[in-house]
Amino acid sequence: MAYQIISFLLDVAAGLLGGACLLRLYMQYQRIPFGNPVGRFVFALTDWLILPLRRILPAMGRWDTASLVSVYLIELAQFCLLWLLMGRVGGLQLLPILAVFGVLRLVISGLTGLVIVYAILSWVQADSPIVDVIERLCAPLLRPWRRLIPLVGGIDLSPLAFLVALQVAAIMLAYLQGAVLR
Repeated sequence: MAYQIISFLLDVAAGLLGGACLLRLYMQYQRIPFGNPVGRFVFALTDWLILPLRRILPAMGRWDTASLVSVYLIELAQFCLLWLLMGRVGGLQLLPILAVFGVLRLVISGLTGLVIVYAILSWVQADSPIVDVIERLCAPLLRPWRRLIPLVGGIDLSPLAFLVALQVAAIMLAYLQGAVLR
């Protein structure tokens, strides 16, 4: 029971911190200003890790390498701590692979959360600077789906289709992880 509680708490902490690093990466890629509440929150949560890494890891075009490496290091640290708690002797070589799968799962869950928040905010027509940021983050993701799926009775079903695709990707990722680890 104690292992499950610690594992859950580590997952929450790594998810929050890693998700913030991924959001920083994506916001920088989309050139969304960080002067809004979301940007300030992301900076406050991630500066301590990303700024030192940025000194040794230059950006690659529009991609902030330090943010991406930060997410990987957070996931790797999470799996290393869990491995130590389990008292395992072998399997240490699998931890970097598990961290890659952890980053991919975090990307899928982050995109899922982002699109769900976008869909809810689109229903209530909230007037907030956060709404603009969420719309700017979701628009490039939903654009291909909007070309494929017409409005149905004035309702945009592209977020639903994208969420279904993300769930399919999560299932495929879990299957691939199981196959790789066998």
